[in-house]
Amino acid sequence: MGMQHEQIQELSAHATPLASRPDGICYLAAYYGDTLFLHAANGEENPSRWRLYPHSGQLRLEWTDSHSGMPDTPELLAAIEASFTNYPNQHKLNLLAPVGQADELLQSGVLVKDENNQLIVYVELFWQQPRIWLASPQRYAFPQSHVSSQGRRHPLRPSKPIGTVYRRHIPWLDRTLSFRAVNIEHDLERFNRWMNDPVVAHAWREVGDLAKHQAYLEGIATDPHTTGLIGCFNDEAFGYFEVYWAKEDRIAPFYDADDFDRGWHVLIGEPRFCGKPFVTAWLPSVSHYLFLDDYRTRRIVIEPRSDNYKMIRNLDKCGYANLKEFDFPHKRAMFSMLSRERFFAERLWVPRDTATPLLSASLSEDIHANS
Repeated sequence: MGMQHEQIQELSAHATPLASRPDGICYLAAYYGDTLFLHAANGEENPSRWRLYPHSGQLRLEWTDSHSGMPDTPELLAAIEASFTNYPNQHKLNLLAPVGQADELLQSGVLVKDENNQLIVYVELFWQQPRIWLASPQRYAFPQSHVSSQGRRHPLRPSKPIGTVYRRHIPWLDRTLSFRAVNIEHDLERFNRWMNDPVVAHAWREVGDLAKHQAYLEGIATDPHTTGLIGCFNDEAFGYFEVYWAKEDRIAPFYDADDFDRGWHVLIGEPRFCGKPFVTAWLPSVSHYLFLDDYRTRRIVIEPRSDNYKMIRNLDKCGYANLKEFDFPHKRAMFSMLSRERFFAERLWVPRDTATPLLSASLSEDIHANS
């Protein structure tokens, strides 16, 4: 007898929940015993069944719905994400399933064949797949052509994104984290309120009226090297992020900036979204987004105030190396850097020292604002 949607919801109450969105198709996953159930969120079909279990020290994902033919590629990708979510300390899994687009998945690095011709998925390669988390991933990297602006030579940048750019389900919060491009008409009043918060104002120094903040956001919108993003949990806005290309930013003279280095600033505007469970979600996710946005990005930099000790501790726990203090014209700053190799090799998208991603993280208290 097929399992109905109500039954999988009941199972989800007792099992690890996950919403996965490969290729923009939402799948709901529930893991119970050694059975993984996958259900297309907008479909009426019964959930597919997979067996997920350790065997001789190796994690195995086995397709058990033989009566249903074979899983399509988005369903397979959702099953793999759910597998690594439930076993966050595993660095690979053995895949026992028919694969319809094996050549494509082998070429992209989702799948690798071992010496026995067995299909393997390496978590370090899987988490570098933009199609799982980016709303509109670029199929190819933007071509490289160097230009100069304000005396700095750098690659021509692609056009800025519109709408949602990144989505990720956070199991330990059971919420979906997303980043979307700022919509000035929609976000101006909220941005004005956040900037006039005393804690945010201490770091950002951008207190002002609506006209001032409209001009600020319009300036960001016309700056090709910086993009303003709104962070959301379940589509509820909680903070503002500025992500930028470091080569043409004010940080570039203070280190040897690469053409595709990225950087970011953040303010958390809604105090109820402060605290360690939330910072363990958004801080690794903004790093993840920037690495996925262009595969040529090898490093991410950030320069919080040197006396923002909570932020500096949080960066350290999320893999950033706090390299040096230096003087900006407007502040004494800490220069911090995260490498692509470290982020993916050490699986820094989940909290460190966490047995399962549902447990509370061990970071210090969240910062309220950073500049």
